[in-house]
Amino acid sequence: MKRIFLFILTNLAVLLVINITLRLLGVDRILDQSGAIKFDALLIMSMVIGFSGSIFSLLISKWSAKRMVGAEVITSPIDPTERWLVDTVTRQAQAAGIGMPEVAIYDAPDVNAFATGWNRNNALVAVSTGLLHSMSRDEAEAVLAHEITHVANGDMVTLALIQGVVNTFVIFFAKLFGILVDRVLLKNDGRNGPGIGAFVAEIVAQLVLGVLASIIVMWFSRQREFRADAGGANLAGRNKMIAALERLKANHEQTVLPEKMAAFGISGGKGFSRLFMTHPPLDERIEALRSGQFLAG
Repeated sequence: MKRIFLFILTNLAVLLVINITLRLLGVDRILDQSGAIKFDALLIMSMVIGFSGSIFSLLISKWSAKRMVGAEVITSPIDPTERWLVDTVTRQAQAAGIGMPEVAIYDAPDVNAFATGWNRNNALVAVSTGLLHSMSRDEAEAVLAHEITHVANGDMVTLALIQGVVNTFVIFFAKLFGILVDRVLLKNDGRNGPGIGAFVAEIVAQLVLGVLASIIVMWFSRQREFRADAGGANLAGRNKMIAALERLKANHEQTVLPEKMAAFGISGGKGFSRLFMTHPPLDERIEALRSGQFLAG
């Protein structure tokens, strides 16, 4: 879950900065001298803004993740646990056919792990201290295999491309909405460019459309989680992967999350909140593994 939210948070921040900067510099010219909309310019501008945010977020994903969670990369293992982590990731990376990722530990009580990085040969795999304290080595091995599969499948790149596409549509339609409000409600013909009303309406539309677009991104994220579970089962063993998910389920059933945070819990939510889940409910993931729904071969 941390992998997805770190990416989306960074992407939205970059997207907003780029959009406002272009506006302030006056290089977002999408109206001709008569005030008519130049749709080709609008589409190109939307793509530049949309993909710039997602690609930049991808490129700095390792750097930002380390600083946001305080992850310490293991350069020279100092104890048996660190040695086991490095050896396990090394073995799994070789089996998955990817370059050796950086391995890190971050201090957090929750049982969690994530992988990030701009390509499959330059990644980071990080685990929480809570996971190391709560899980057996077999269970932790399965979690590491799940994260290695994310890297091998290129899920961060896939997410960046999907985010870039939805960003493009959000920017395109938000700008159209801003122009419409400017002309219909504020009677600005556009000959001198969009007015402040267009700018304000555009920002509001971006926020609303951004929420709707996130539903699409989250749906793709949930599908990738099923496949990462299957890859983890192939690398570490199906029983270990199921045991790891069962451990996560037991751990989160013992923890009562505040209502506002329930949608973001790894164990899932109900009703409308499911649309904004980065991960499928643990029961569904366990059942998918037991049925072999996503397992290769």
